Amino acid sequence: MKIFLTGVPKSGKSTVVLKTIELLKEKNIKIGGFVTPEIIENRKRVGFYVKDIFSNEMEIFASIDFKIGPKIGKYGIDVGAFEKIALKAIDFAVQNCDVIIVDEIGKMEFLSKEFEKEIYKLILVEKPLIATLHRNFIKKFKDFGEIIEVNEKNRRYLPEELIKKIMGYIKKL
Repeated sequence: MKIFLTGVPKSGKSTVVLKTIELLKEKNIKIGGFVTPEIIENRKRVGFYVKDIFSNEMEIFASIDFKIGPKIGKYGIDVGAFEKIALKAIDFAVQNCDVIIVDEIGKMEFLSKEFEKEIYKLILVEKPLIATLHRNFIKKFKDFGEIIEVNEKNRRYLPEELIKKIMGYIKKL
């Protein structure tokens, strides 16, 4: 079971993922993978962390202050920092967890060719995957699982819906 959450920026994709993680933890489901929380300064987004859900290990991987490395929009990207956390988190989740979370599959993350390879391997893993998906990547992933567009109307109830799907799937395993 693979679920890809997509939507316009600020639609609530990551918020849905975080709430889903919280609900899964309440049900004692072991979750692994990573999230990419925003770095906010003076009410403006200035970058992103990459955070291992299980270990809480975290690095800044995108920042308006990074002057070297590739750029996506206004952000400099530290591909090494991203890979250090994300690849280890995915590997751990595949080996040890019931549900895998990937927040997000997008342009910044696909600067890592190793990450791109891991995502395509994850498609074949027999564990539930919930991933946020940049809207430009919908065509690449539509055949690998269910695409759900997050919006203002569904973002409140979506975590509960995802829990029902995951719990049903886990019971079949």
